[in-house]
Amino acid sequence: MKVSNALSGISRRDLFKLSGRYGLTTTLLAAGAMGGGVTLASLAQAAESTYTKRYKKEAKHTLKFGAAGLNARSLLIERAGSLTFAQDLEERTDGEIRVEFIGDNQICGQLSCVEKTQLGIVDLYSASTQNSAGGAPYLNVLDYAYMFPSRAAQYHFLYSPESQRILRDPLEKRHGLKFLFSHAELRGIQLGLKFEDKPTVTKLEELFGTKNRVTGTQLGRIAMQLLNLNPVPVAWEETLDGLKQGLIDGAETWASAVAYANMSPVVSQAVDLKFFCGTEHTSISSKVFDAMDGHLQDAIMESAYLAQVHVQAANEAALVNTVGFSDPQLPDTVFAKNNVRPAFLADDQIKMAEEMCSPEFNPEPWAQWRERLNNWSGGIDTYADIHKVAREIPVDTLAENVEPRRWWRG
Repeated sequence: MKVSNALSGISRRDLFKLSGRYGLTTTLLAAGAMGGGVTLASLAQAAESTYTKRYKKEAKHTLKFGAAGLNARSLLIERAGSLTFAQDLEERTDGEIRVEFIGDNQICGQLSCVEKTQLGIVDLYSASTQNSAGGAPYLNVLDYAYMFPSRAAQYHFLYSPESQRILRDPLEKRHGLKFLFSHAELRGIQLGLKFEDKPTVTKLEELFGTKNRVTGTQLGRIAMQLLNLNPVPVAWEETLDGLKQGLIDGAETWASAVAYANMSPVVSQAVDLKFFCGTEHTSISSKVFDAMDGHLQDAIMESAYLAQVHVQAANEAALVNTVGFSDPQLPDTVFAKNNVRPAFLADDQIKMAEEMCSPEFNPEPWAQWRERLNNWSGGIDTYADIHKVAREIPVDTLAENVEPRRWWRG
């Protein structure tokens, strides 16, 4: 288990001793709720209190939660909401549901969590939809280039009842996964140390010809090819080494992923290309969900809603205050400490990229996948319908100002 910044004054040995006594999940939930200034005594007290609450009665259901590489430390950087959801669900059900949180790639990684959920090895998981698209190809539906103009548009879609129709229902029907909630960022190109001494990127053409890591998303690959970004499939867990050794020039991912994965020391510029979704989502096996009593199903959805609202506010704050993905950049952020420069491209450069690679302006390269996704959805024009929902709010809406809605209630 990786030790969080808040736990830096506590030795690994003492931490493992606490985990041995109260359980890893209990210790993580206690640590996650404490924030900074944690001592061994205060953590032990919090773990005991959390343990008493969690085990005051026998659970009807114990859910195994595979959280890829996430842990208490990383979830304070990229606010994906996994521990928030677990904690709220246990409290909301008064212990009828207990969640065993297994992060740090101990039971599944970014590429395998989806399959292990489908196979019943874990009951629910957190990982990016892009990495999960290998095992659940319908998740590609989020990855048309420039379908979302902003993070606000992403959150607006996730809260919209239209997301139930276009994203969630077809995903459940086709892949047996119930999409609960997600963080929202837009992917850019994270340039390695070869670009450390070069001026901050201001023009799209400065990225042409670079060789960049791509995730499991098939649609993301199309966008990168059209932008001359030479996509190279590299597993998330191997991306750090690829950048360190200079095997790739950069990686397509989002800002907080660089920060939480300790990738900042080998990244010099975070270019905000915004060209498709970066969505660290949580899904539950629909078989597991369907086997629950109605009041427990309601609780799962309400906890998912709470986690979605938490993520929306917390991740927007963390991007500025913790990651350092802003201009001006705050000192003492992860990016500032590691000399990672955010490169925010002007509107005309983003428009140029959109005209080069989006289905709106360049439909032919997307036609085959668009038809496939439309068929899987049961005949929805997936790109047109999501594109429309994403533009129901003003383009300058701040992500934290998007109105939360319970999407499943219509």
